[in-house]
Order: sequence, then structure tokens, then C-alpha cells
Amino acid sequence: MDRLTGLMAFVRTADLGSFVAAGRVLSLSPSAVGKAVTRLESQLGVRLFQRSTRSLRLTEEGRAFHERCRHILDDLDDAQETLLRTRETPRGRVKVSAPTVAYHLLLPVLAEFLSLYPEIELDLDFSDRIVDLIDEGVDVAIRSGQLPDSRIMVRALRPFQMLLCASPTYLVRWGMPACPRDLSAHVGIGFRFPNSGKIQDWPLIVPVGEPEVRIRHILTCNNMEALRGAVLRGLGIGCMPDFLAAASLRTRKLLPLLVDHLDAPGQFNLIWPSSRHLSPKVRVFIDFISKRLFSSECQLPPIPQNP
Repeated sequence: MDRLTGLMAFVRTADLGSFVAAGRVLSLSPSAVGKAVTRLESQLGVRLFQRSTRSLRLTEEGRAFHERCRHILDDLDDAQETLLRTRETPRGRVKVSAPTVAYHLLLPVLAEFLSLYPEIELDLDFSDRIVDLIDEGVDVAIRSGQLPDSRIMVRALRPFQMLLCASPTYLVRWGMPACPRDLSAHVGIGFRFPNSGKIQDWPLIVPVGEPEVRIRHILTCNNMEALRGAVLRGLGIGCMPDFLAAASLRTRKLLPLLVDHLDAPGQFNLIWPSSRHLSPKVRVFIDFISKRLFSSECQLPPIPQNP
């Protein structure tokens, strides 16, 4: 128990920046917190903080130890919280943030979730903006791409593929490209990432020694729904996730291009703040979405290969 007290004193001091602030949270005096940290340093044989009369900062060893200890204490708190709440009925508001395009996947299953948990209210924010979960009070978010924040817990969800698609009317007018270099004679619909402003690169596999394929974009937008709409109207070739194209592929309103020349795996993640206890309402939402929506067994219908 003395070791656990030292870990708690160390983590809260590192989180809050002082023995005084840590003492308030732990209901201990600043002196007791400082002594607990000193004992921990003695047990470990390493200095965790650089101390001066005006500041307290982590050493390099302290930063690495802090990251591990914080996850340990979060897991311990979560285990205790789970035991205390096992008999509670999930209820209340759950704020969910998801990319705009994810509503194609999310909305069809929400009726089932709400019928299972009628006392839960879902607050959905569909936005391509990267939100700060902690600052904006978001309980759960669905995101793809890099997740740089160490304060975030992650559960990998549905794998997806990016596809190049065009409408039959476009292909009648411009022809079917047989290899990546043929795209230089075509026109494209570009996607601009809302957060970085960068234009999406098409995930083409170009043989070694061949020049980079340059695509002339006649239209660029920062919304995948708008991109799909432009492609459906025959304005150009677009690159979009498989689940967004699936319905139009089944009806042949869109046709896939250069499938064997693409290397475009993608991954969705379900994320939530690691410092926040998982209440029953959040836990059941995470479990439901993981099992019902983003399953590794999710299969697209067969994709037609010819216009």
C-alpha cells in the first residue's frame, strides 16, 4: 500500500505541477506528498523530479515512468468504478464525435442501440474537425488516421479501403483507364483535408522507374459527400472510402477503377479520454459499436469490374 501511495502522489504531482495541488486532490498535506515522492525515488533508485525553489519538473526518467504509472492508475480506477456501477442502468447523455462521412455507418444501427438502452440520449456531432475530447466534453469519438494524444484510449474498429471510382457516363466520354499512367489523360475530383488543407494523394501503386502520375483536378472540395456527388454526376474520377461508394457500386451508378493498382488500407478507431471513468452509458456504447458496427467480418458486396 505504501508503494501505491507513492505512485499516486507522484502521478498527481506530475499532472498538476506541484505538491500543494496534488495534496488538495489526495487530501494530504504538501509535506506528506513530497515525502511520499521522495520515498518512491529512494525505492526506485532514480530521481523523478528536478526540484528548485521556484519550479518542479520531471526528469527524463520521470516522464517515462509517469506515462506508465498514469495508465496503471487509470486502469485501477476504472476497475473499481466498474465494480461499483455493475448494477446501474445505463442512462444519460453520451456525446459522440464522428467524421461527417461516418453517418453512413453509424445511423443505421442507432435505432437498435436506443431500443436496447432507452434511457440513453445520444448527442451526435458529425464533423471533420479534430476535436479535443477533454476540452469539449466529448465522451467517445470515431476517428481514422494518426492519434497523437497520449491521454486517449483507443480501440481499433472497422478496416476500410479507399477506392477510385467514376460514373458510367464519365467513362463513356473519357474511356476506362487501364493503368495508373492513363490517368494523366483524365480529370479528377480532389479532396482537401479540412484540418491540414492538404490535397489527398491518390493511393496508386506506380511501377519503379515510372514517373509520378499527375492528376488534373477540375474541382476540389473538403467534404466526401460533395466529392461523391460530383463523381456520380460524371464530373471526374474521385477517391473515396469503400463504405461511402458501396451502395452506388451495387447499383452500378459508380464503377471502381484500377483496383489492382491501389494500396489504400484505412482504419477507424473508437477513442475516449483515458482520464475519464467509463460510466455504464459510455461503456455500453463502446461495446455495442465495436461489435455491431465495426466488425472485421464486415464485407462489401462484390464489386463490378467493367462499365
